[in-house]
Amino acid sequence: MMDRRQWVVATATGLLAAWRPGYAQTPGKVVRIGWIISTPFATWQLRGAFSDAMRERGWVEGTHYMLDTLHYSGHSERIPALAEELVQRRSDVIVAGGTPPVGPLMKATSSIPIVFFAVGDPVASGFVASLARPGGNVTGLGGLGLGLVAKQLELLKQAAPGAQRIGVAVNLGLSFHVPLMPMLEAAAPGLGVQLRPVPLRSPEDLAPAFAALTRERVDALLLLGQPFLRNGAGAQAAAALCLEHRLPTISPFEELVNAGVLMSYAERAEDTVRRLSYYLDRILKGASPAELPVEQPSRFYLTINLKTARALSLTLPQGLLLQATDVIG
Repeated sequence: MMDRRQWVVATATGLLAAWRPGYAQTPGKVVRIGWIISTPFATWQLRGAFSDAMRERGWVEGTHYMLDTLHYSGHSERIPALAEELVQRRSDVIVAGGTPPVGPLMKATSSIPIVFFAVGDPVASGFVASLARPGGNVTGLGGLGLGLVAKQLELLKQAAPGAQRIGVAVNLGLSFHVPLMPMLEAAAPGLGVQLRPVPLRSPEDLAPAFAALTRERVDALLLLGQPFLRNGAGAQAAAALCLEHRLPTISPFEELVNAGVLMSYAERAEDTVRRLSYYLDRILKGASPAELPVEQPSRFYLTINLKTARALSLTLPQGLLLQATDVIG
């Protein structure tokens, strides 16, 4: 027989063991999924892929969930206010597209689950304790990893073997850009190139950045990934300047290749967005973000614009073309 003290201790211990932070939704409730991304969601080309992936997991927009989407169009100074707005609207879970929104969302809430995608280094950025055990209310899909930029530089050198000075458009205001330059500097000597970094923080910086690249007499360009380069206007403007200045260019974004940039090399955004549905499904069914490991991309795609190569009078080596996943033009 237990005495009263033993019974209280045993009962309390059992309750504590069984308790865990719960995010499960009330059956029949239409959940609110908040989003912060760089481009208007209504015109986002991956909206269909996201909707299809959610439907495959049993979530139908309008029936099981509603989307509450906000965008900042490359103006990151707007993000803290947008983060507070989504929290005030009582989102059940919030999706952060890219690195810039994650920090402001973490400041705005420590209780609402946050799922990110396309974040370069979530551990170094301080978003999660580790990839295996995020440890808070934040988890998601990594991307644009550190090793990726060295490969991009290598591919650019293959496309333009005579290039000696390579420009790097970088935004050191983005935490995940900071470790990229040392990694590129380490890779450059082995490829026989010198790097010429230029600042690029917003659409308004495009013209000054390309003027600086001209002064530096660069032969080719590596555009490091940042959200405004992925939207229609940003991609079109950047691609037009690359062609105007006759610069063979590589970036992480297929959208830029479709707009006229020579190459992209990265994970495919559609794969990432479809995998995003896994995290939302798990969390909305009660899983804790703290226990959902961060996933890193495992497959990368090389896309080449042959029309741009011809416009730049480049004859691409066969070995490079054989590596291509997709060829345009």
